[in-house]
Amino acid sequence: MRPIVQISLDLTNIDEALETAELAMRAGVDWLEAGTPLILAEGLHGVRALRERFPNTPIVADLKTMDGGYLEAEMMAKAGATHVVVMARAHEETIKCVVQAGRDFGAKVMGDNLGCPDMVAGAIWLEDLGCDFIVHHIGYDERRGIAARGDRMPSPLDQLKEVVDAVSIPVQAVGGLSLEQAIETPKYGAPLVVLGAPLTIDADAFKTADGDLEASLRMICDTVHAQGDKA
Repeated sequence: MRPIVQISLDLTNIDEALETAELAMRAGVDWLEAGTPLILAEGLHGVRALRERFPNTPIVADLKTMDGGYLEAEMMAKAGATHVVVMARAHEETIKCVVQAGRDFGAKVMGDNLGCPDMVAGAIWLEDLGCDFIVHHIGYDERRGIAARGDRMPSPLDQLKEVVDAVSIPVQAVGGLSLEQAIETPKYGAPLVVLGAPLTIDADAFKTADGDLEASLRMICDTVHAQGDKA
């Protein structure tokens, strides 16, 4: 699979999300994500607004579904989402419902292994239940809580290769990665690179002299896509 750049629009209003998405698309981003904060703040309206503005772009609705799986997936697919997210810690029946709704309404299902005691087993479980993608995810609270206790903060890179090797569907790694690390994930066999927004461009190699965010993002996209050209 050619490396894909996905920008997570973790914003809380539609206008700002659309503005950031416009910039991202100009820079070469492939997929847009209606992040959980945007969905909480704007719901289906946020997804619809993205679909209206970008009629041909894949849109991920980061629902983090735990229950009511069929209805949530149906609503987001009808609003224009091409991908929906269900959690591995949800009940098996919920995951099956999301997968069925995805088939019924033309959306791909991304299974998120956040919080699984065994992250590799969680990914295998999601694939076995019919998910199309794996989100290998170390949560915000988990990372901060462990670090606050003075222990090493976990990273998705810790088990990324094991997860990739355990499943046959595409994997993305999420949670506390620096830009440099995110850009490197295709080298682990995880072709879906996720960039957070609002963006913090903190990698010296991807800063422009004038602090132009769009130009910096374009450099990141070019670097990710070039990995596919070399494959």
